[in-house]
Amino acid sequence: MEEDQKLLFAVNGERYELYSVDPSITLLEFLRSETQYKGVKLGCGEGGCGACVVLLSKYDPINDQIEEFTVSSCLTLLCSIHGCSITTTEGLGNSKDGFHPIHQRFSGFHASQCGFCTPGFCMSLFSALVNAEKTQRPNPPAGFSKLKVSEGEKAISGNLCRCTGYRPIVDVCKSFASDVDMEDLGLNSFWRKGEKADINIDKFPFYSPNGVCTFPDFLINELKSPKQCFSNLYMKNSDNVRISKLGLTFNSNSVSIRSRERHWYSPITIEELQKLFKYKKTEEENRIKLIVGNTGAGIYKELDHYDTYIDISHIPELSVIRRDSSGIEIGAAVTISKSIKALRGEKGLVFTKIADHMSQVASEFVRNTASLGGNLIMAQRNPFPSDIATILLAAGSSVNIHTGSEIVMLTLEQFLERPPCNSKTLLLSIRIPSWDRLRNFSSEFNGSIDNNPINGTILLFETYRAAPRPLGNAVSYLNAGILAWVSTNRKSEDSVLESLQLAFGAYGTEHAIRARSVEEFLAGKPITVAVLLEAITMLRAIIIPKEGTLSPAYRSSLAVGFFFDFLRPFVKGLTDTEKHLQISDVVASAKTPNGGLNRSINGVADMFPENGNCYVQHDNLARLGPILSAKQVVEVSTEYYPVGEPIKKAGAELQASGEAVFVDDIPSPKDCLHGAFICSTRPLARVKGIEFKTSLASQRIVTLISAKDIPRGGENIGSQSIFGTEPLFADDLAQFAGQPLGFVIAETQRYANMVANLATVDYDTENLEPPILTVEEAVERSSFFEVPSFLSPKHVGDLSEGMAEADHKILSAEIKLGSQYYFYMETQTAMAIPDEDNCMVVYSSTQCPASAQRVIAKCLGIPDHNVRVITRRVGGGFGGKALRSLPKIVTTLFCIKPCSKAY
Repeated sequence: MEEDQKLLFAVNGERYELYSVDPSITLLEFLRSETQYKGVKLGCGEGGCGACVVLLSKYDPINDQIEEFTVSSCLTLLCSIHGCSITTTEGLGNSKDGFHPIHQRFSGFHASQCGFCTPGFCMSLFSALVNAEKTQRPNPPAGFSKLKVSEGEKAISGNLCRCTGYRPIVDVCKSFASDVDMEDLGLNSFWRKGEKADINIDKFPFYSPNGVCTFPDFLINELKSPKQCFSNLYMKNSDNVRISKLGLTFNSNSVSIRSRERHWYSPITIEELQKLFKYKKTEEENRIKLIVGNTGAGIYKELDHYDTYIDISHIPELSVIRRDSSGIEIGAAVTISKSIKALRGEKGLVFTKIADHMSQVASEFVRNTASLGGNLIMAQRNPFPSDIATILLAAGSSVNIHTGSEIVMLTLEQFLERPPCNSKTLLLSIRIPSWDRLRNFSSEFNGSIDNNPINGTILLFETYRAAPRPLGNAVSYLNAGILAWVSTNRKSEDSVLESLQLAFGAYGTEHAIRARSVEEFLAGKPITVAVLLEAITMLRAIIIPKEGTLSPAYRSSLAVGFFFDFLRPFVKGLTDTEKHLQISDVVASAKTPNGGLNRSINGVADMFPENGNCYVQHDNLARLGPILSAKQVVEVSTEYYPVGEPIKKAGAELQASGEAVFVDDIPSPKDCLHGAFICSTRPLARVKGIEFKTSLASQRIVTLISAKDIPRGGENIGSQSIFGTEPLFADDLAQFAGQPLGFVIAETQRYANMVANLATVDYDTENLEPPILTVEEAVERSSFFEVPSFLSPKHVGDLSEGMAEADHKILSAEIKLGSQYYFYMETQTAMAIPDEDNCMVVYSSTQCPASAQRVIAKCLGIPDHNVRVITRRVGGGFGGKALRSLPKIVTTLFCIKPCSKAY
């Protein structure tokens, strides 16, 4: 074994050297548990909300340059930031040293309500400011940055806010832009509407681009040192982790394999990687995970720890971008953000379109670490709705994979149709061909057609995406890519499809597909109404979502709509009106989710231009100016001065700087335990038993709490309302899906969550009535809540007579709403600590602390005054942290009895 090497990085300028690391721990877990910085919040844990965003800085000693970009710390593994510097919102400023202008403007523009999401917004904006300063744009006026208004708006596109509203947050971002219109900014505490612009500017918290050091000098000096090797690490974990340097020639003696250990490797050659594979035997004996950005963990949760983590991001062959006359080849470990930059640097319609579409995939802080190859591997192994796989499939891309001792080149279609790759199959690179540019057919279609004249044939390429929103994390309902060669018949003047490539994905299929039969049918045919309708009929028979897919008719109609949208400008004999309406019956027949179609990316023209519910993006969003446009007029009366004055919220700067303490920010006591609910997956079913699958995580279980563990004198009560009580745990019968069955307690929250997901529940439904699943079934079986009498309205007069004599009649209608997903930025959280004389102290984000106190006392069988509930602040509530927060609180207090402490 060679000389030990430390894991070295910096956080807000502070040096961290670690010799003992769990390879599976994330950057967020480390920051929140091992440092003083609590500004990074755990929201979704999937890279979808932006609450955990930090700035990651890398230094290139060869070019003497610092690269800075945002990352999702809940997905970034700690071992992957070796030699990097992390900046959190606390690193920008604080109450002691002075707040950063970003913090001050968030407060002044009333852009922070509950404040849980605000630190993530601050870091996304800060990253945009830092990178704008690196451009060659003219120096802006004092107090402003080189940032453009449109860039400021897009900087926060991946961050979610549930309560403040985006208008004031966007105003904060715009206020730093050099091209901002001060009159466009909304209500704030810096100036009044109508004041002179120069006066307004003077009242702004002054911004200087050089106020924060994102990469400390000591780290630069160490990276320049020839003694340091930051690209090649070997780490193993067994309670203590040793980090050792691997030489350029792989030494087998440096690899230690033990059945109960976890390892982290960072090879720098494919040869080293292959030798590692040989040592690791079969996946059944040793589970291996290849790492680049680890963003896939946000989609496919790890149900257990891996034995071996291998970081392949430092292998040069996987990170190289090669260009030649036939196309561009991108290494599999190249991030999506760098792939976009490389494609935009190429000439050609196809490259530009692919780059524009990729820029709408996920959020920027995910694209910055997610690899292009990782996205395709997920699409190949799982039914992952990848936009990238679909558009690359339409562009005729191919891949190089390393299987065993050989390198195989496959078309992307062949790759996707292969059996799922195992962890030892290595995707090397992705090649996108460079299509010949041909003559311009019509200036009307410049955005979709290559314009160089050759042989009278033109190339068209278009990508489509229907999603709940055009920016940020939003999984597609359907995505598509269409590439076609079109020529003109000189005699008939018909447009002829010489060849066509149709790709569709994300509609409820295992992976993106080519519509081969439609392509073959259309090849060489003139584009007439009859031919187009026949092709549409064929396409509808192909795009059939699998059973269980939500809104299947809508997804199928999208495929037809996009296909028609692509070809309709070339259909002879179709009037402009008919071009819009001919297909409307086909598409409108499907009910659309959320009330309408939201289609983004590279539209040729409106599908339904008169439909107010239809969102259609004409041009790629990356080239647009400001996305949002509004006018805010607020009349302030002086009659009750100072009531109505725009006054800053007390503590808004603390929220922005990460100093505001939420429940999960409270330091855990020594030996604090953590828990997670095991919930029923079946409605109305007997619970015969709960077992746990054998795993590394299951070895960290402390105990399992259920209804039988309720103390003597206590009640099985989890919440109480005017409609009665609700049990904390199901006894023998689970009444509904999602009802708590038990509470697993483990050493860490991650272990508790993993074990809860690994629980296997034995159900029995014999001799039970079928569950009630709809309102109609409840009415039919007379299953009603009993409304308390004091809530029943008193009858005054004759309602029927009054309605009959009314000038206006009430129109009746029926609205059906499916189940809803309640998403709070701060999750339901509670921490309980035993106090003297059989008393309990609980810190909770509940909206009803008094109710929590009563329910806890009843459950434990103790007096109310023995329970003290403390609620300092709530990270988004909306009523959902009233009754729904009580079971979490009760369980935490309940677990103190047998387990000493729980969290």
